[in-house]
Amino acid sequence: MSETGTLGIGSRVRHPAYGDGVVIRLHKAAYEVCFMLYGIKHVGLEYKQWDIIDAVAAEEQVSFSAAEKSLMKILRHFSDITEEVPLGDRWEDGTMILKPADENLKSKEIPIVTFFHKIVMVRDRLRVMEQRINSSKLSDEEKVNLQQYITRIYGSLTTFNVLFKYKEDQFSGDKK
Repeated sequence: MSETGTLGIGSRVRHPAYGDGVVIRLHKAAYEVCFMLYGIKHVGLEYKQWDIIDAVAAEEQVSFSAAEKSLMKILRHFSDITEEVPLGDRWEDGTMILKPADENLKSKEIPIVTFFHKIVMVRDRLRVMEQRINSSKLSDEEKVNLQQYITRIYGSLTTFNVLFKYKEDQFSGDKK
């Protein structure tokens, strides 16, 4: 922050109503802040009810490119944005068939790519949950217990690793 207490572009804040955000522009009387859940909002320069996570000095010139990179990093860290994860080549254009034991019941066919997309979304949401647990106000013991539970969930999902094109995208559970 500057001597006047003004936050600069790229400053990270946590608003009590809007959650986490980044200052993206300064106006004469307000900050323009991009909040992850609520989009762009104007907040008065004199507002003091938020927590300042990472302050950038107001006189420090930050390029649009640098602010954009910072914002993308924060959005990836806290949101549901999913990365592009490729399906294994042998499964391209494949179909998953769910066939009930009772032959009077109809089978269900699902494109493997649709099923794979759902698995990747589960993985990404588990990652977001881990990040939120780690940044929460829970005790260290509670964080460790929840983290161990999530690790066991990853272990349960290793069955689906056969669908991933690259090993680094796969699930991994306990490494005992």
